[in-house]
Amino acid sequence: MNWTIAQLERNTSDDGVVIAHWRVSKTDGTNTVSAYGTESFTPDASAAGFVPFADLTEADVISWVTTALDTAAIETSLNAQLAELATPTTAAGLPW
Repeated sequence: MNWTIAQLERNTSDDGVVIAHWRVSKTDGTNTVSAYGTESFTPDASAAGFVPFADLTEADVISWVTTALDTAAIETSLNAQLAELATPTTAAGLPW
């Protein structure tokens, strides 16, 4: 799975990230599927390990997001979408 951060929202008072907008995609070599979501955080500038906004890396935020989410469930969903694209169980159209 390929995780990226699309956008961050932060408190202007302490530069702590309050919302991360994320995307994840997966490919089977032919088809690609993706999911998008947000994860909320409650930053504490006095806590050990606090990273100011200017010092963050995408890897830092991806780590926060994937720790907070049920990544196994997301991967299961993406796998199901890929399976449906590879072998569709429904079709659309008209008989005439």
